[in-house]
Amino acid sequence: MAGSCIDNAMKRGCSGYCRSCGRDHFLPAEPARKAGLALMDELAAGKCLVSTEQDSCQLSRYGTASLFGDARGKMFGVMVAQDRSGGEHIIRAFSGQFRGRWIVPGWAGPLFDRAAYRALHDPQETRIKLLGTKILDAVPGSAEYQALVKKRKALSQQLMQQLHALYRLNNFKGEEAGLADIFLPGQGIPTGTGDCCAPKLIHHAIRHDLKPLGIVEFFWGRENASGTRQHGCLYSSCRAKCYPLLGFMLCGLG
Repeated sequence: MAGSCIDNAMKRGCSGYCRSCGRDHFLPAEPARKAGLALMDELAAGKCLVSTEQDSCQLSRYGTASLFGDARGKMFGVMVAQDRSGGEHIIRAFSGQFRGRWIVPGWAGPLFDRAAYRALHDPQETRIKLLGTKILDAVPGSAEYQALVKKRKALSQQLMQQLHALYRLNNFKGEEAGLADIFLPGQGIPTGTGDCCAPKLIHHAIRHDLKPLGIVEFFWGRENASGTRQHGCLYSSCRAKCYPLLGFMLCGLG
């Protein structure tokens, strides 16, 4: 998998600016390069996120074939970390959900409580989908149509704000913050913030008392719609969603 698309991202695996201390924090990619390439080899060979006994049941749940179809690929990340005894740990993460699942055995989880997320998301999502059905049945441009569209938009925005409030971020100074605490007032929180690989990996390290040494992230599957992400290439953490979060989360890492 070696090539220029890998080499271009090897200086900083992830980085961010911390408004609290006024400094830029980062983790290098090089310490995790070998582990990242090893994960690529595993995915290429097994075509599955869960490597134990890859029977049809495991492949149906965790197989990667869909990443090369209409759904397109996604980002994966690997962190090399160290425990207090000096032992090395390799943690893996995928961006967002994998085939509708936030949790996959052996992979870092999300930055929120899943039970609270489901309790909030599921009933509201049902209401939003019902409004979508009513919109399809309404006459385009009519007063009813416009009212339904407006209501669905308001519900979607409200749900997004409520879901964002569930995300809890920690850093290596023992501080905690929500997404709204990180972004400047009026700046807005981009969709998908907190669901990328680097925040998941750092969150896992903090919660398990591990010291991160390096991170690599790569794209796996059919290129994204905009053509900015190519299969098998490494990329630094994204600017819009991750940069503000990582500055806070990495603060205090000695």
